[in-house]
Amino acid sequence: MKIGVSGASGNLGRALVRELISRSVDHEIIAISRTPDRASAGVTPRYGDYDNPDSLVQAYAGLDRLVLIPSSDMRPGKRGKQNVAAIAAAVSVGVNHVVIVSGAGARDVAEPDVGAAYWTSENYLIRNAPRWTILRMNYYAEALAQEAVMATQQGALPGFAENRVAFVARDDVAAAAAGILLGEGHAGATYTATGAKAYSGTERAALIAELTGKPLSFLVVPPEAFKAGLEQTGLPTDFVNVLVSIQHHFAAGGMDIVTGDVERLSGRPPIALRDALVAALH
Repeated sequence: MKIGVSGASGNLGRALVRELISRSVDHEIIAISRTPDRASAGVTPRYGDYDNPDSLVQAYAGLDRLVLIPSSDMRPGKRGKQNVAAIAAAVSVGVNHVVIVSGAGARDVAEPDVGAAYWTSENYLIRNAPRWTILRMNYYAEALAQEAVMATQQGALPGFAENRVAFVARDDVAAAAAGILLGEGHAGATYTATGAKAYSGTERAALIAELTGKPLSFLVVPPEAFKAGLEQTGLPTDFVNVLVSIQHHFAAGGMDIVTGDVERLSGRPPIALRDALVAALH
């Protein structure tokens, strides 16, 4: 069987390729990206650019299964358009089973909300792919680690309201995706990759403080103040809007969800948030 990983050069893509190589001896792994020359040993590299649909048609030709990992392009409407083009390309060349990585709590929202692209992509996939699977993921533990670095410098981890999030390690998302691609019985299913526990803002601030040895508290701030603070750091506007929308999802409880899907799909329990943070911070 030929298994394609579209978006193979990103952090999740590389982790998934490693997982597939370690678990698959009978299948050909096709690593598809804009930089195929950087592909890992043991895979077949192919060029594919989400902004060039013709390249995707060529890249996806002959594949039995394909996973689409969205790009990091945060411009409003861009990722949804890219994902739809990728799904259309896969369907046009007869890929039998398309898996897409989406976001926890995906729903019908407007741009620039980060969930807009996920909702558009899921609906197009369901309507058009012959066989499909959706793997929604909770917020990355590694992304929390990046926030922790800035937060410890300021002494506070900000949020719009006290909330709970079941952070998931990137390697767990990769392992769950590999389980779908290498297994059977996943067509028509929607899974959500989460950690084993949802942490409140206060709990994760305390954990970060313990691990870094620096005092840190959770601070509830108005959305306008949160956005202004990010803008002052010089972050691009599109990225700021995404971070703001994520905090809205946190506050609304959109990522306060714990499932057993990582263990169900990968065969092992998810990595504890403490361990994921230790690995990311050191």
